[in-house]
Amino acid sequence: MPKILTIEDDEMIADDIARTLSAHGFTVEVARTGREGMAKVMAGDYDIVTLDRMLPDLDGLTILATMRGVGMETPVLVMSAMSDVDHRVQGLRAGGDDYLTKPFSAEEMFARIEVLLRRRPRQASGDAVLRTGALQLDLVRRRVTHRERELELQPTEFRVLEFMMRHAGQVLTRTMIFEAVWGCRFDPGTNLIDVHVGRLRKKVDVPGERPLIRTIRGSGYLFG
Repeated sequence: MPKILTIEDDEMIADDIARTLSAHGFTVEVARTGREGMAKVMAGDYDIVTLDRMLPDLDGLTILATMRGVGMETPVLVMSAMSDVDHRVQGLRAGGDDYLTKPFSAEEMFARIEVLLRRRPRQASGDAVLRTGALQLDLVRRRVTHRERELELQPTEFRVLEFMMRHAGQVLTRTMIFEAVWGCRFDPGTNLIDVHVGRLRKKVDVPGERPLIRTIRGSGYLFG
């Protein structure tokens, strides 16, 4: 089920977007300020972000530029009453994948989101399965099982675990993880890795048994 983040300060528009997308089976979260939207997009895992250009506390393009600056490739549909060609070009050049001018119809918005979802790269077919003990990660079905029990992972958690399993037994620095998962060649100084690794530990480690993910003080993490 696609997960959408809507960053929109107009309560009526935000409610209409959420209602339309929810009716099509999407999970929708709403942020009503730029700062709230920035926090959610940096900490969450979303398939699409709809982004209001004119927010009261933070320009929407600042959020967009920050996302692209740290390597986040989540598709973004910019929405704005600023309909001049120059404004649309600014939104696209800042990293937007599409630009929808207000007012807009619910049908057009949903159609544009469908297109963005179809553009996402798909996993190549094959029988690629990574295994560490009883833990299995299926790259084709995008499933993780532990002792035949399926684990529910967010997309970024899946990518972090895949990277760790591919490099089992190797100390992985924060910079290595940021580059592999977020495409960022430096540590931007956030707690993103701590948050995602903490969530993974709760899902893959078994209480009372040797943990699969260990912290190597001053260095990074060791899997396996």
